[in-house]
Amino acid sequence: MNDATSTTIQDGMMEILNQQKRAYLAEGEVSVATRIDRLDRSVALLKKYGPRFCESMAGDFGHRSIEQSKMTDIDASIGPLQQARKHVKGWMKSEKRNTMFPLGLFGSRSRVDYQPLGVIGCISPWNFPVQLTFAPLAGVFSAGNRTMIKPSEFTPLTSELMKEAFTEYFNIEEVAVFTGGPEVGSAFSSLPFDHLIFTGATSVARHVMRAAAENLVPLTLELGGKSPVVIGRSADMALTAANIMTGKTMNAGQICLAPDYVFVPEERADEFVTAARASVEKMYPDLKDNPDYTSVVNERHYDRINGYLDDARSKGAEIIEINPANEDFSQQQHHKIPPTLVMDPSDDMLIMQEEIFGPVLPIKRYKNINETMDYINEHDRPLGLYYFGQDKGEEHKVLTHTTSGGVTVNDVLMHITQEDLPFGGVGPSGMGSYHGHDGFKTFSHAKAIYTQSKTVSKLAATLRPPYKKTKTN
Repeated sequence: MNDATSTTIQDGMMEILNQQKRAYLAEGEVSVATRIDRLDRSVALLKKYGPRFCESMAGDFGHRSIEQSKMTDIDASIGPLQQARKHVKGWMKSEKRNTMFPLGLFGSRSRVDYQPLGVIGCISPWNFPVQLTFAPLAGVFSAGNRTMIKPSEFTPLTSELMKEAFTEYFNIEEVAVFTGGPEVGSAFSSLPFDHLIFTGATSVARHVMRAAAENLVPLTLELGGKSPVVIGRSADMALTAANIMTGKTMNAGQICLAPDYVFVPEERADEFVTAARASVEKMYPDLKDNPDYTSVVNERHYDRINGYLDDARSKGAEIIEINPANEDFSQQQHHKIPPTLVMDPSDDMLIMQEEIFGPVLPIKRYKNINETMDYINEHDRPLGLYYFGQDKGEEHKVLTHTTSGGVTVNDVLMHITQEDLPFGGVGPSGMGSYHGHDGFKTFSHAKAIYTQSKTVSKLAATLRPPYKKTKTN
């Protein structure tokens, strides 16, 4: 792309951004009715376009479970929007704060008002292209903002349908969608938004953050990383394996919070493998043509994941492919990869160095629980951490001696589904959080307001110049 083309793209986006900012300023106070209306229209959009979104995601992935898409992208978007609608009036209320003694005794008051930031930029990813666009909108709209959206070029059918749907339900001064490749994303991230939320890879986030810094745009970064699972000796192994493999096979493991590697007590490793195999066989008696089993999104990611397996195999790892019907995946119309366990991986393997984002799960044996915490703390802080077991003391130790964006105990992924919990990363797995009331606050400006009383003003006159000199003997 030449400089002239880049400038044209950015100028077009800038014109719409200015249009939204002018509309926001002209609107003045954003009423609760306006906020609820935008939330309601978002829900109506999803209900009307939901079936088409599910079909478009299936087309973008080559194959994606229609039922899964409805659950994880449509229903999981409607829920946060409806929850925000229910609570927005209460969230908007001023918060009374304590006033410094003794000013409060004389009638002075302090409060915090939550004011819309203005225009929020949203860069959404391909793995859950609908949910990771609409879930942030619960906070964006409840806080009274307008938005510009850049969906992923890896899911072009869904992105174009999203543009069509938003155009029907919102005017361009409220919501604008920009589709296209990296050149569009680069121009988008360089715009002077009032806030920018990016969901995606840590490597891309560095470029987004660098571009946003030029305009001092505040960021919410929802990234990923290698989310570990720690299985304690007190865990119910059959239930543990079933929960882990459910999370690992959902969306073919293409989830930012997917369990990335598992620590298991050395004497129970074989038990975990047996239980994992049984749970997959129960969910997916066959895989290749099973409508419930999702394909890897494209050839590039298919080759990347298989490259990790080839690398691990060449370096001596035991590879356990869970293929209940013994199907041949060398010839297929999609990019499906069977659930695969990698036993006792070494740190020089790519699979332990990169986020997997696929249905492949490394298994590491341990003797002492302290080994798991030491390993986790020697690596980047993950987006999620999962502990399985009934030992409350051990659970407390693992959770207090490690740092992660969030935690689910005795399951995986589930903390992201709780709207009253903030969702976000820490360090390389992200910054900032949203969901529920925390999302409302993220996309609001907490304005501090102090009201002076007449009594204090009169008393303060004694503190004004000219100051009297104190006589000293």
